[in-house]
Amino acid sequence: MARMHARRRGSSSSTRPLRTANPEWVPVDSAEVTKLVAKMAKEGLTSAQIGTRLRDQYGVPSVRLATGKSVLRLMKESGLKLDFPEDVRNLMKRAVRLSGHLSGRPRDLHNRRRLQLVESKIRRLVKYYHGTGALPEDWNYSLETAKLLVE
Repeated sequence: MARMHARRRGSSSSTRPLRTANPEWVPVDSAEVTKLVAKMAKEGLTSAQIGTRLRDQYGVPSVRLATGKSVLRLMKESGLKLDFPEDVRNLMKRAVRLSGHLSGRPRDLHNRRRLQLVESKIRRLVKYYHGTGALPEDWNYSLETAKLLVE
């Protein structure tokens, strides 16, 4: 499959083996995984950071296989509501960082184009999240609101 903003194909990588059940060598059961996810979410970690920490420190290869639910669903069930989707927040951080770079270097055309591409990704994701109800319908992206939300 081709990349979104480049004229080349994606690089191949290893794929996760197909599993339908949690491996028997996992040292943590599903109740413990649920408690760990709730504890780490209260510490302020994102869902990606929680999954990485569970994999590296606790030996849980897949939260979905261990519990039957995703990390995000476990966070919602524990009462921690995310104000913004994680992917939109990360793209907004990148856009704010690029606009700060461009404020001191106005003739940097390559990074100006990168900012345009990042902002178009943000707008596409916001349109998707409006449809799913994760973002309110009246919320629209602008660089000023991104600076307020990220910083």
